[in-house]
Amino acid sequence: MPLTSVLSTAPAELDLPQQDEQTQVESPWVTIVWNDPVNLMSYVTFVFGEYFHYSRARCEQLMLQVHTEGRAVVSSGTRDAMERDTEAMQGYGLWATFQQDS
Repeated sequence: MPLTSVLSTAPAELDLPQQDEQTQVESPWVTIVWNDPVNLMSYVTFVFGEYFHYSRARCEQLMLQVHTEGRAVVSSGTRDAMERDTEAMQGYGLWATFQQDS
């Protein structure tokens, strides 16, 4: 009995995106802490360390940015995470908002 060969066919083209299509990547969201006339700089430093677990140097850097520039981006990520961070900062008595990063 003769051996028969198995015919193979090339796989059908997969439905892959075209190379010229640009993938839209959503900009991350950020939590911003604003300068206020109420909270002491030492307290703001404490809050950043307590909530975000940043190093002392990072906390002081962010606090000084809030104090001198009027605001600092203290975290970035998904919208849900930034809503949580903003609510936490407000819970500590800091002025905070979140927005999509531009």
